[in-house]
Parts: sequence; C-alpha cells; structure tokens
Amino acid sequence: MSTLLNGMYAALLTGFDDAGNFCPTRQGNIIDYVAKQGLQGLYIGGSSGESGLMSTEELAEKQSVVHHHRQKISGNIIAHVGQPNLAESIKLAKQAEQLGFEALSALPPHSYPFSDNEIFNYYQELTSATNLPFIVYEIPFRTNRPLPTALLLRLFDLPNVQGIKFTSNDLYKFSELKRHRSDMTYFFGTDEIFIAAAALGCDGGIGTTYNVLGKLYVAANQAMKKQDLSTARALQEISQEYVEILLQTGVIPGSKLSLEILGYDVGIARKPMTLKLENSEALLSAFLNRDDVKKWIS
Repeated sequence: MSTLLNGMYAALLTGFDDAGNFCPTRQGNIIDYVAKQGLQGLYIGGSSGESGLMSTEELAEKQSVVHHHRQKISGNIIAHVGQPNLAESIKLAKQAEQLGFEALSALPPHSYPFSDNEIFNYYQELTSATNLPFIVYEIPFRTNRPLPTALLLRLFDLPNVQGIKFTSNDLYKFSELKRHRSDMTYFFGTDEIFIAAAALGCDGGIGTTYNVLGKLYVAANQAMKKQDLSTARALQEISQEYVEILLQTGVIPGSKLSLEILGYDVGIARKPMTLKLENSEALLSAFLNRDDVKKWIS
C-alpha cells in the first residue's frame, strides 16, 4: 500500500481569543509559524488541537480556516474527525473530503467502555463514509484503553485504512503490528522517544512539540535514515528536555506560551486548561534562548 502520507506532521494547535472563542486570526498565526518548519504536513483537529474542548461546529470552522491558509502549507493535511458521536464524526469527515484534505484520522470511541466489536463498527462506518485514506489511532493515555493487537489488525483490513498513528510507549506492540502488516503506514506520536520508533522502522511522526520544534524533528528523522545515531540522540535529548519542561507547565498551555515567547500571537489554552507554574514563561524562555535550541527555531 502507498506510503505517500509518510513523514513528519505537526499536530496543529488551536487559536482562541481572550474570551476563549475560536479565533481564525490566531489560528492563522499558528499556521504561519508551523508552516516554516519544513514538515511534510499538518494533522488537524486532534487532542493537541484541544478537540475534546471544542464543538463539532468549531472543528468544522477550523477545517475551513486551515483550508483558507492552504497555500502556505506544504505537504498533506490529515484531518482528525473523531467525535464521541459517530454522526458528528462522519459530518467532519465529509467536509474534510470536500475541502480537499488528503486523509482522515480518528480516536477510537471512548466515552463509554465500548466492546472491541463496537469500536470496529465505529471505524467501519467512518472509514466507508468517504474515499479518503484513513489513519487509525492508538493512544491509550487518552482513551484509558489500549486497543488489542488483534483488533488493530482487523481495522487494518478495512477499506481506505492506510495506517496508524501510534501514540504509546509499547514499542513491542508497535513492532508486532509492523511485523504482521508491513504494508501499513506507521506514524509515531510519542515525541520524546521518536528515534526509538524510527529505529524500528516507523514511516514518520505526528507530534504536539513539532508545532515549536518541527525542524528539529525533521532533522532527527533524517539522521535516523542516514544511520547517524549520534546526531539523532543529541536532537532527541533536546526534545526530551523540552517535553520535561512542558510536563511541568502543561503541554498545550506551555506549547502555546512557547509560540508567544517567539513573537506569535496565538493566545492561551481553552479553560479549564491553564499553565501549572507561575514561572512557566521563565522556564520556557531559558530553554528557547539556548544556542543549541535557537538554531531549530524559525
């Protein structure tokens, strides 16, 4: 199966105004920065974009705003359309197809303890609602339920399914999937251990911290392809230091504050998310102003 969707993608942040409403202007500001990172595309509407705090109507508007800025974006746009309600997911999927996006993705339903068959049926209906390639999603820290390997392999057989976004530390499971279905496209979503998955043969990455350090992750991926492990390790260590700070400040609030520090008006995270530390700006500024970090910032 084609791997035209491979490479490095930013899981695009969302811009809100000071009152917490979706803000097309600030969304455009985020795109202005991220589009300079040399990435292979954007992954929009997912957890990093605070989709769990947004309505279907807002997510549809975000799709439209991204489409409006399409000329700035090189590569593909993968639209995350996973909503707890299947009908709402299909609505977003069909709009993404109409806008000309290249692929779809979705969290498995997780509002209730759904059975494997219920999850399979959800994906079966959603993947057949359009003709777009589809990326299924394993992210147990968000869903509180790792999908069994057997279920993921069943999902790989659905029409239009081209691959998976694998956001988990279970690298054995990742390897197991690749061993059984090498024809799929494998994106890795745990930023701080990306090169470990690259060593196991992932086709690219999709990450939150790519919004800020996309150039660094592109370079790390290239280093792994060249088997330049020393360079890849050095770049991964920088990313790990950044993640370590974000885990203290709050990942999404800290990522947005990073862009603010860099001079982009992107706003803050939607409530109830907020910065966790009073000295968040000082911590992030010290990191972003390091010589070994500044070279990776647009």
